[in-house]
Amino acid sequence: MGIKFRLVAREFASKTALRYPDGSEYTYAAFDNLSDRLAAFLIESGLRQGDVIAILNEKSVLGYALMIASLKTGIVYTNLDSASPWLRLQKIIATCNPKAVFFDEGVSKFYTEIETEFPAIKNFHLGEIEFEKTERDADLPKAFIDQNFHGNSPAYIMFTSGSTGFPKGAVMSHSNLLHFIVWGSETFSVTAEDVFSNANPIYFDNSVFDFYVSIFNGATLVPLSHSLVKQPKDLVHAINESKCTIWFSVPSLLVYLLTTKVLKQSDFPTVTRIAFGGEGFPKNKLKQLFDLFGHRITLFNVYGPTECTCICSSYMISESDFDNMQELTPLGFMAPNFGYEILPVDESNHAIGELALIGPCVGLGYYNDPERTSKSFVQNPNVPFNQIMYKTGDLVEKMPNGYIHFRGRVDNQVKHMGYRIELEEIEAAFSTLRYVDEVGVIYEKLNAELGQIKAFIRINQENLKEDVIEADIKMIVPSYMVPRRIIILPHLPKNQNGKIDRKQLKEMI
Repeated sequence: MGIKFRLVAREFASKTALRYPDGSEYTYAAFDNLSDRLAAFLIESGLRQGDVIAILNEKSVLGYALMIASLKTGIVYTNLDSASPWLRLQKIIATCNPKAVFFDEGVSKFYTEIETEFPAIKNFHLGEIEFEKTERDADLPKAFIDQNFHGNSPAYIMFTSGSTGFPKGAVMSHSNLLHFIVWGSETFSVTAEDVFSNANPIYFDNSVFDFYVSIFNGATLVPLSHSLVKQPKDLVHAINESKCTIWFSVPSLLVYLLTTKVLKQSDFPTVTRIAFGGEGFPKNKLKQLFDLFGHRITLFNVYGPTECTCICSSYMISESDFDNMQELTPLGFMAPNFGYEILPVDESNHAIGELALIGPCVGLGYYNDPERTSKSFVQNPNVPFNQIMYKTGDLVEKMPNGYIHFRGRVDNQVKHMGYRIELEEIEAAFSTLRYVDEVGVIYEKLNAELGQIKAFIRINQENLKEDVIEADIKMIVPSYMVPRRIIILPHLPKNQNGKIDRKQLKEMI
């Protein structure tokens, strides 16, 4: 990947790689040089191929350049959410055991906690690093030039929700990314003249598309801060002024812009492609978006798990998709890099099964977690040779026209606000509260596309209000995992095995 980026940077040296809404810009030549200096700094700090670094990344040019520097040196990076509760971040750091944590410009939160809890980890503020005066490749340390890694070497770790209460770190390789970049370029007809919006949080797997498909094709990336994305009028204005041509986000963000009525037909004037994925798009809102822009912007529904390089299928929206307003749009056809099996889960219904993905975009497993890796990354039982596939947990149905439709989940995992969430992680968080004796978390479907998280708990403390409990749980899990409602019960229903009966809980709502 490092060599690939060098070639891109030299071909498009004078073009803009990063363009911020405040007007600051960085050419490919400047961005490449900055990543070289950071790569040299990593090596001079004692880091080597295969080591892990964590980045509390707020989308500064230094944060992005450090990602490229990692690719150039074979060092593995993971981007962390600076707004995440410390208890969750603590679990992530303990799992990936980084040799160093880098704080983006202006991000100092957790510095003391990391220094206290993990004294062996080096802490660096990116904005305070003093670079050597090296300007050319030949001046870089020999250890940097002689790095010996390959396509199957890990490139990054992306943490997702885990059913045991511990987030899972999906490991993606350099080869995974190279295949993904080619697919993204071909599917969305990307050229060096494109301008990508980057509204997705950098620790969220949707950002893999924003960053890699733009930067590795000579296009321009427009990083949008978390605070800007939360302001609908300012966000739309930034897209308009930055002359973005490609947008990718979770449906929830587009629904937010539609609901707040900030989008007009004259907005997104230079955008020609809008992609969305991570959850179902409510058909009535999708129709509203299509009516606004369908005559000049191509809309794509995309699908893919974190463990398989972000996206594995795409589907182009057309007028006929609104003939049936009750069904979600199809997942479409699998990308050329992917094969798949639909594994039977119910003998009484062979039409629907669990989707298992195969091919060069399937990741390397979960970092420092062989047990969960062995359960999800498995041998394909239908071939007489070694072929690993990733069991997605998604129930799908292949239609006569070849399209794949999503039909549900085989486990207790849900898609909510674009995030993949294991309900057990939320339960594990509640169980850490001293006054909680029992907890059951369910997901209530409001319609085919939308739902809400609800928590049922039994407590051992009188006169404890739900708002106090909510405040406590916000200290443990991210905001998108906080239940919409917390219901206190004198006892939770049990099934014949003595386990909490979630079916009965769902019947109580």
